[in-house]
Amino acid sequence: MPPYDEIDLSGVTTYSAANRVSKVTTDFEAGSICSGMTVRQFLDSLPACLKADDLKQIARSIGDAKKRRKPVIAMIGGHVIKTGCATVLIDLVRQGFITHVASNGSAAIHDTELARFGHTSEDVAIQLADGSFGMAHDTADLVNRAAIRAVNQHEGFGESVGALLAEESPPHLNRALIYQCYRYRIPYTLHVAIGTDIVHQHPSASGAAIGEASHRDFRIFAATVSKLGDGGVVLNLGSAVLMPEVFLKALSVARNLGFDVTHFTTANIDMIQHYRPTVNVVNRPVLEGGRGYAITGHHEIMIPLLAAAIYEYGG
Repeated sequence: MPPYDEIDLSGVTTYSAANRVSKVTTDFEAGSICSGMTVRQFLDSLPACLKADDLKQIARSIGDAKKRRKPVIAMIGGHVIKTGCATVLIDLVRQGFITHVASNGSAAIHDTELARFGHTSEDVAIQLADGSFGMAHDTADLVNRAAIRAVNQHEGFGESVGALLAEESPPHLNRALIYQCYRYRIPYTLHVAIGTDIVHQHPSASGAAIGEASHRDFRIFAATVSKLGDGGVVLNLGSAVLMPEVFLKALSVARNLGFDVTHFTTANIDMIQHYRPTVNVVNRPVLEGGRGYAITGHHEIMIPLLAAAIYEYGG
């Protein structure tokens, strides 16, 4: 059998790597990491590229938004609370780096249970077997009363949850994000899909009240979104579907009413980059001007790390 043909490499054109345009330089490389470093020294030592650089840019955008009195919205899912990050977000609220918190129903449920009982997150697999999953009457009572109160007193849904917690003054109140937003008078809007939360399966649930209260919070949220233009920031932390969808509709409403909501910053920070946060938070909203970021990582690492970057680069 004759040998296979081989290409002759002797005639290829070459060049010097020394004169070539390259995408990576030594300037990007990490600095030395050592014991006893300050947070600023550690952050400065991160490689100056890709997501490490994006994290610093998000932090700077939040600092700039604070200086310019533009909104910084933190949209969160339930796992942000379950992974112990409420206290980190509370500090950012207290120092004016977050001006609006928006969440699905589960985040508020976990937040209130931790405030009242010091624990949350039942064993779904075990309790589903006998039908006891989600049947905590005291949790349902507070959240469902908040919906009715919001309707009767013309309050926001999240605001009413915070008010009821303040009245009850449970043992772990100060670590409750929804209460601290109420205390510092910044909006915590609660965006509920009927049937998704354990409180909806209780006789105390009023679909009419939940719907009206949640719709009021949508209107409050849309009012904040209308002010994002020219420097605001939207963070999506751990909500794969609900908050990205709510945000897109609120943005459409604001632009439909004539508000110039362009040239702002968005960021999706989550364990997995899902479709809806990618298109509804990172990509579509900033097509008319602005910048969208996506960083993948666990909440219990990334949210404290982002907070540290905000304090160091956004002050």
